[in-house]
Amino acid sequence: MLTTDIETREKAPRLERLEARISKAQKNLFLRAATVQGRSLTDFLIASVQEAAERALRAHDVLTLSERDRKIFVETLVKPAAPGKALRQAVKHYKDRTGI
Repeated sequence: MLTTDIETREKAPRLERLEARISKAQKNLFLRAATVQGRSLTDFLIASVQEAAERALRAHDVLTLSERDRKIFVETLVKPAAPGKALRQAVKHYKDRTGI
């Protein structure tokens, strides 16, 4: 499950390190955005990357589920299951009440 609760993120111990080479323009952009939000550069970068990662994973999960669901849906249309006992009883009850 994805961590989206800010308090949970802040309480997790930060033991890992991540480094990246960026241009001066990128650093200035990131610093400006962090300042606008009242955050340190580190906090801004961590929050931004986490949000982007969660968005990417949600999009992937939706596509994966949609593909699997699509296959199940099409298979059910092509080869529908026989009506179960409850459905047969409901149809009988409906026909009895409506006189069909």
